[in-house]
Amino acid sequence: MRPRTTTRSSAKTAGTPINIDTAAIASEPLERLFAQLGTRSTGLTSAEAEVLLSRYGFNDPAATKRTPPWLQFLARFRNPLVIILLVASGLSAMAGDLASFLIVITIVALSTTLDFVQEFRAHDAVDALRRSVALDAAVRRDGATQTIPVRELVPGDVIELIAGDLVPADARLIDSRDLFVNQALLTGEPYPAEKHADQPPDADSTDGAAVNVVFAGTSVISGTATALICRTGRATSLGGLAASLAEKPPATAFTVGIRRFGLLILRFTILLVLFVLAINLAFHRPALESLLFALALAVGLTPELLPMVITITLSRSAIELARRKVIVKRLAAIHDLGAMDILCTDKTGTLTEAKIELVRVIDGAGAESRAAFAYAYLNSKFESGMKSPLDDAILARPFDASGWLKIDEVPFDFERRRVSVLVEHQGQRQLIVKGAPEDILRLSTDCETASGDRGPLDDEQRGTFLKTFEELGSNGYRALGVAVREVEPTHRSAELGDESALVFVGFAVFLDPPKASAGATTRALAAAGVAVKVLTGDNELVARHVFGEIGLAVSGVLTGDQLSRLSQEALLAQLPQVNLFCRVDPQQKLRVLLGLKRAGYVVGFMGDGINDAPALHAADVGISVDAGAEVARDAADLILLEHDLSVVREAVMYGRTTVRNVAKYILMGSSSNFGNMFSMAGAALFLPFLPMLPTQVLLNNLLYDVSQIAIPFDGVDSQDTDRPVRWDTRLIERFMLVFGPLSSIFDFLTFYVLIRVFDAGETLFHTGWFIESLATQVLVVFAIRTRRPFFRSRPHGFLVILAAVIVMLAVLLPVSPLGPWLGFVAPAAPFFLYLIVAIVAYLALVEAVKRLFYGVYRAP
Repeated sequence: MRPRTTTRSSAKTAGTPINIDTAAIASEPLERLFAQLGTRSTGLTSAEAEVLLSRYGFNDPAATKRTPPWLQFLARFRNPLVIILLVASGLSAMAGDLASFLIVITIVALSTTLDFVQEFRAHDAVDALRRSVALDAAVRRDGATQTIPVRELVPGDVIELIAGDLVPADARLIDSRDLFVNQALLTGEPYPAEKHADQPPDADSTDGAAVNVVFAGTSVISGTATALICRTGRATSLGGLAASLAEKPPATAFTVGIRRFGLLILRFTILLVLFVLAINLAFHRPALESLLFALALAVGLTPELLPMVITITLSRSAIELARRKVIVKRLAAIHDLGAMDILCTDKTGTLTEAKIELVRVIDGAGAESRAAFAYAYLNSKFESGMKSPLDDAILARPFDASGWLKIDEVPFDFERRRVSVLVEHQGQRQLIVKGAPEDILRLSTDCETASGDRGPLDDEQRGTFLKTFEELGSNGYRALGVAVREVEPTHRSAELGDESALVFVGFAVFLDPPKASAGATTRALAAAGVAVKVLTGDNELVARHVFGEIGLAVSGVLTGDQLSRLSQEALLAQLPQVNLFCRVDPQQKLRVLLGLKRAGYVVGFMGDGINDAPALHAADVGISVDAGAEVARDAADLILLEHDLSVVREAVMYGRTTVRNVAKYILMGSSSNFGNMFSMAGAALFLPFLPMLPTQVLLNNLLYDVSQIAIPFDGVDSQDTDRPVRWDTRLIERFMLVFGPLSSIFDFLTFYVLIRVFDAGETLFHTGWFIESLATQVLVVFAIRTRRPFFRSRPHGFLVILAAVIVMLAVLLPVSPLGPWLGFVAPAAPFFLYLIVAIVAYLALVEAVKRLFYGVYRAP
């Protein structure tokens, strides 16, 4: 092992090439790159990697330095209203009102701390969930291959790549075999680019043309490689695009609705505050106290808890989903789940068990063929790309492949739907091709029977073979075609042009049993308003058989060939009634998804393969599984730890519950705040004093906020989650305009009773309205939280306890030792009798109006 001083020296040396350009990485001899990076072909030691990690930071191209918690806390005091309030209260202290200053400072600090602590804990919990599904990389450390998180890679690490991997950093290839990489993220080119470790150095190489360099963010389509990391994090080519990649995606209806609601409240608040301030000054009330009152009113009327309620509600749902084996990578996706009305998914693992078994290998006429199995086995064994479940099923059978040598291959791609390997045995070379039976038959000119006889493949035999294939599909079997072609012993490489004039040898036949629960789960999703559409690479006969086995009706079918001939308008017309898309390639899946989104649907996509990444990116909700390809997991918003549609259905229900709980806070806050606006404006016109002291307004607001902390934990009625939930701004606006003035009616009634019945002076008026205002605001949640009669919907115990505690505090504060200091006086006993009657009457009226409101307005 190297001495400590050498390790530190290596770390410093490694600091230079992190800014090396692509041309230099491509053209420098490997030995020099190893020396510059202070590493070797066996990789770094853990100690060296730790030093380098502290120097270069985590390998995250879009990473930004996280703000320290204390700065995050202080940032909450940048709210202009809070700043003005603190300044004004400071002026009040200078004028001798020290009690008001202390109360304002305490209340603002408590409210800000409450918001910070809850949101910080929520973000930490979600970050922990994200880390649990973070991508890993195979890296050589301490002389052995280890698996570590991608973010811990450093320049000088030696990584190993296989098909399905995301390239974690910019790296020079050390060795490679049949390596094809999708680098559309950097070049825009949709076709895989072939990479070679032994490509001659090219001093003019650009990101797209450097064939001996792989780049962060690209994905391995096929082949294997070992590579030396030269740049990580923001120093990578992907890091150069970080600014554009970090741009926020288009806002969802949920985000837009929240923003519109906030702006609506803000406009009303500004108008009301200016009105109240002008009235108080016009009546020659103390200017400083009037300003403090207006500012406290603004703070009280602003929905400052909304970000916290949203964050806690979403993060709590994410934590609950994690317990049900769903990891949420993007919090906003929970809302999109609730709004989702179409789920597109593959057939394998969703409608079937994904336990694929090779049941037969036959020739074109249906006779068992040992030769067909041998060729299928050799093709699967020597294929360098990521093995499919079909390959695994073939390789599960024993076969002696000794004496066979692989020369080259044409990797699988989703356009050709086949893979070819060039092999040699006893001096003879053959190209073995395996893939979609229709294509293999089309490329074949001869055939071989189970007995080994070969001859021309005429139209009659071709028809017989196709009939065999169709019968297999009708009985639910999947099949791959297998063909071979003899080539010259000097044939050194496999090329696309070699896939012609083939000898068809037979079918590899597989069975993937239908999943027993798939039919019931799919029907349950349909009953909940989520239509399931299957996009599969299998042929129509196999897919129809699976549909029939699980008891699902096929409402319409489109094949890949049919889809390619449809115009966009024709496709849009057919999409609503089609629920089965067969023989579709990745681009066609993407086209279907984009078409559904264009038609106004909120679309989810469930996939786990390399070919699913484009569709996962395009979907409103991308869903993958923990065993899926890295590129698929990276593109997904949700990761399922269990590949089952029933898990998705649970997640959908949580998404809907989340949106409904946020809506509870919005509806309650909007009605209460809008009602307070009317009440404050009316009181300012006829009262000779402020209706409530600034400190009392802030205290009222703080206690009310505390009562709302329980909303994210509340349940939702089943009828509120039986259909997709989309954000409805019109509902919020109309609800506010109806129920806001309704609460003001009881405020004005309380004003009248306090002045006329109890002959209240300024202090008793403040006390009475403080108690009534807080009690009605807190208790109305039990009516607003459900569209049913409130006594038929059970609230969460936490919500009940908090509401009871806050109402009790409102009643006890005026009679406690703190009462005089807060400007309160103990009301007479008859006032509390009036309070009970007023609260009961208010809740009864809200309940009656609520029934009428939802009867007239049918919200989605």
